[in-house]
Amino acid sequence: MYLLDTNTLIYFFKQQGHVAAHLRQAQASQIALPAVAIFELEYGLLRSTKPNAQQKGMNAVCAAYRVLPLDAKSAQSAAWVRHTMEVAGTPIGPADQLIAGIALAKDLTLVTRNTREFSRVPGLRVENWFEAPPTPRS
Repeated sequence: MYLLDTNTLIYFFKQQGHVAAHLRQAQASQIALPAVAIFELEYGLLRSTKPNAQQKGMNAVCAAYRVLPLDAKSAQSAAWVRHTMEVAGTPIGPADQLIAGIALAKDLTLVTRNTREFSRVPGLRVENWFEAPPTPRS
């Protein structure tokens, strides 16, 4: 199962990279969105010059896929991510800590183009759907 990072959703909305092709090939039940990414995108909508059109896209995506909250287990995982990355001297941003925490707590593969940052999180599985086209199904 996959958790989509904020940048993956942005690329989907802009129809950039191979994100849309991956989503067409995946079953909706295998895709989840972190509530943190919804927060980031909703903030972007408030600053947008085309908020109505973009809100329709957001509503469609939120209806199509499950939105995962930052529950207690995810918060514990996010705290571990923050501590682990700070001790290693390679901290990541607060929203990314929360997204990584949700992915770890739910045992999901994080789909992001920001592999440089997220690949440093121990135990976090990361895929980049922007760069790599999906493999054909047999």
